[in-house]
Amino acid sequence: MNNTKTLLRNAGLEWQEGALETTAIVSPAKLKDTAEQLQREEWYLLDIVGVDYLEFTVKQPARFAVIYNLYHLGENARVFLKVFLEDGETLPSLYSVWKAANYLEREVYDLVGVVFDEHPDLRKVLTPEDLEGHPLRKDFPLGESPTLFNDGRFLDPSTFRAGVTGKDRGLSGYKGGERAGTSSAPLPPTLEVFTANVEKVKA
Repeated sequence: MNNTKTLLRNAGLEWQEGALETTAIVSPAKLKDTAEQLQREEWYLLDIVGVDYLEFTVKQPARFAVIYNLYHLGENARVFLKVFLEDGETLPSLYSVWKAANYLEREVYDLVGVVFDEHPDLRKVLTPEDLEGHPLRKDFPLGESPTLFNDGRFLDPSTFRAGVTGKDRGLSGYKGGERAGTSSAPLPPTLEVFTANVEKVKA
């Protein structure tokens, strides 16, 4: 770990001591240079996550943070690079540094809305194309209205939730589906079924 701290110090980084791992704060402007230096030192990218600190109890330098999980096999050491940014600010893509950044950056873009400049294919990877917004943002609306997607899927929040808990049968999934706990039975997505579930939500 001393070698890790020396490397971070040489890169001009500040770090926070955690219970188990070291977290270094990196500015957006220095992110790519820092990543390239760490990659040359044989650090590997394991994961990227986005965090929304809106209404967080402890004040943060900016609303959003993107955290890069790096691991060094030889030293058996892990480092988190943490970059703070405001809504609307962008980060450089690290795809040219670590090819593993491809889908990881797409996931952060899809769920949190952070844009990565010069990413070769920045588009949604988890949510449907016709879903507006980014579900892991704290200001994403959590409505109770049934959602009908372009390809015929629909999601009825109350019955889906009941189906997951096993309290009732929930209708959801691709072109409909009856669900109760861990078991399920196919159910045609008829207009009558969808209308009945809409009325159930209104009740």
